[in-house]
Amino acid sequence: MNNKITSAVVMIVIVGSLMGFVLSMYTIDETEQAIVTQLGKWVKTVQEPGLNFKIPFIQTVHKFERRVLEYDAAAAKVITRDKKHLLLDNYARWRIIDPLKFYQTVGNEFGAQSRLDDIVFSEIREELARHEMLEIISVNREKLMETVAAKCNETAGQYGIEVIDVRIKRADLPPGDVITSVYLRMRAERERIAKKYRSEGTEEAVKIQAQADKEKAILLAESKMVAEKTRGEGDAGAIAIYAAAYEEDPEFYAFIRTLEAYEKSLGKDTTIVLPGDSEFFQYLAPGKK
Repeated sequence: MNNKITSAVVMIVIVGSLMGFVLSMYTIDETEQAIVTQLGKWVKTVQEPGLNFKIPFIQTVHKFERRVLEYDAAAAKVITRDKKHLLLDNYARWRIIDPLKFYQTVGNEFGAQSRLDDIVFSEIREELARHEMLEIISVNREKLMETVAAKCNETAGQYGIEVIDVRIKRADLPPGDVITSVYLRMRAERERIAKKYRSEGTEEAVKIQAQADKEKAILLAESKMVAEKTRGEGDAGAIAIYAAAYEEDPEFYAFIRTLEAYEKSLGKDTTIVLPGDSEFFQYLAPGKK
């Protein structure tokens, strides 16, 4: 009977020892880090992967992620410096660098996500309020996010967290402002293009008018020169013909010139009063040739 009791006690001790040995072992994966607490007080931090031991039922192992984690925030409104409302959807990448501080301040990943939500949104809202919408969505977006990430990392350090990166996934106008904003932007763009075309048209018209005036002046000058030259040549030719005719028959020449004068001066119903012995009527007076 005593042997049976002894054997049972030995068996219980062996089983208890085995269970205690098993419960005292724990492993840390390459993707994990941990702290060990004893009755709520910190004992040690374990960041190297491998097999480790603890005191069963007295010490507790708290494991945390070593890998980079992602925080994805819900879309929220922010106001820019030029009073534009943007519906901002952002995310952040972070990791735990001090497991003890992390455990003491936020406790777990859920608490960390909640704290990061406040930190990241607060820094983004404050930074974007210093810039206009165009800078945020295109020009300085990369630089702005680097500034926000640095400030978030500085604040999150007190929670044992390192903020690696903060990025904007989407920045949209609120649904009620989209149509008005797009319409005003389209109108401004069309007005800019129209003003450009009008300016170019006016400039081209001035050039064409100036060129036309120049060509007109040149043509008129050339035409006048040609006309004067032709008139001079004609007058010279006429004088030569008159001179030749006069030398050949002076009396006939005088007769022809007098007839031309009659034709020019005596029209229909023309009355001229001149002395009867006027040479002008020498070929009209009776008895004269």
